[in-house]
Amino acid sequence: MKKKLSTMTSIAIGITLFSMFFGSGNLIFPPFMGFQAGTETWKGMLGFGITAILFPVLGVIVIAKFSDLPHLASRAGRRFATLFTILVFLSLGPGLAIPRNAAVSFEMAVIPFVGHVTMGMRIAYSLVFFAIAYFLSARPDKLTDTLGKFLGPILLGLMLVVAIVCFVNVDGPLTEPDGAYASSQTLQGFLDGYLTMDTLAALNFGNIIALNVMDQGVKDKKDIVHYTVIAGWIAGLLLLVVYAFMAHVGSLSAAISAEAANGANVLTNIVAYLFGTPGLILLAVIYILACLTTCIGLLCSCSEYFASISRMNYQGWVALFTISSFFMSVVGLDQILVISVPILNAMYPIAIVLVILGLLDEKLKGHENVYKMSLLFTGIVSIIYSLSSAGFNIPFISRAVTSIPPCTDLCWIIPAVIGFMIGWFMPAKHEASMRESISPQQI
Repeated sequence: MKKKLSTMTSIAIGITLFSMFFGSGNLIFPPFMGFQAGTETWKGMLGFGITAILFPVLGVIVIAKFSDLPHLASRAGRRFATLFTILVFLSLGPGLAIPRNAAVSFEMAVIPFVGHVTMGMRIAYSLVFFAIAYFLSARPDKLTDTLGKFLGPILLGLMLVVAIVCFVNVDGPLTEPDGAYASSQTLQGFLDGYLTMDTLAALNFGNIIALNVMDQGVKDKKDIVHYTVIAGWIAGLLLLVVYAFMAHVGSLSAAISAEAANGANVLTNIVAYLFGTPGLILLAVIYILACLTTCIGLLCSCSEYFASISRMNYQGWVALFTISSFFMSVVGLDQILVISVPILNAMYPIAIVLVILGLLDEKLKGHENVYKMSLLFTGIVSIIYSLSSAGFNIPFISRAVTSIPPCTDLCWIIPAVIGFMIGWFMPAKHEASMRESISPQQI
């Protein structure tokens, strides 16, 4: 007899996924967008929603169909699948996002309350942060109990309190768009959503959500996919509501403080205005919860993958990644960011194209070269762009690539389309061996 999940269980799994997505960057980008976009905040939200909500949800759906990232990426060849998957998990795991979550939460939750920051404080905070993360990452199939039924609802509730109090107590006029949002608000929102890197995170989290569905007693493959997809849409809806609230809070905050360098400043200013010191404590708790839940999700997904391709078990990888991330969070994080951010800039367009191709997989039968050519063209251009953004310019080539319409940050779109067209008309060789036994219908 097939196991059916209750509505409340499905919602809890969706909140689990939301909590895994919602980290430090997700908390600060929307309010800063509202702060800058002012009267045109809804236009910024339109673009932001595409890259920060829609594509992450689609990423979860695609991973649900293919069972995991290696199966999806193998459409473009096993070497690509191995390299890309390892880079994704390392970059979003111990190489960047996990230590960054600890470091950012320290900056927002501790520094505002102390006069002088010492290395001892950083070490003590990171020890506690990663001890909790390690303990809660021990059972990835039980995340629904810790994130979906406990930490996630607390995080949502606290943010709802901030939004409601802001709506009730702040009635200042919205300002005209300024800064990066002075023109083309939708495009700028699209680019800011791109910076959340949640499409890459979706490629990490999909199979962890599937594990949590299975832990509820669901065994049928199609039902696992079905409930994972439902969780994706629930998480997407929650992200939309929270982002809209936070963006509006940011737009109202301009009436309180005309100066803010980033989203963290926006939130700090308006919360301090509304609540005083207790508000800053509330904001500190929100930051810690947001960073901790994302850290747990990343530890689980990265450890699951590396345990599947090595002799070390899951617990060993969790311990290794926790320890390495602890050291990275207290020393040398700036250097890690310098190295990792260009890598992420190069990979994100590839992830977007891979998700789109995964959604079109059934339409691409007989045209398997579309995967290879689209990803090849996208990868070449995005790598050149990322090198250029990091200050490494190739004479003539960098300028030519970054000049491709519609804009520098999206210069990979036209090459991706060209690669798709070339792949479509190339004869497909060894079709059976390329698709092998990893069709989504067979998982």
